[in-house]
Amino acid sequence: MRMSDKDRLIVALAAQLRAERETREALAGVIRNGQLDREVLLAILEDPVPALSHEDLAQADRLGSRRWTPPARAA
Repeated sequence: MRMSDKDRLIVALAAQLRAERETREALAGVIRNGQLDREVLLAILEDPVPALSHEDLAQADRLGSRRWTPPARAA
């Protein structure tokens, strides 16, 4: 089954959030353990975070610019 553009965007944003959380957890662990070596900190900071594609960003812009209208109520 093909995922909708909205579903793909949600999956991409979730992956990015997960990667950012892992980076924060790694940094917190380094600080807790007193491993504040320059090389360790640079390795954490340079760890690639998955980026959204241009297509995903364009879709986010389109979804964000739409005016939301509440669903019609049944009489």
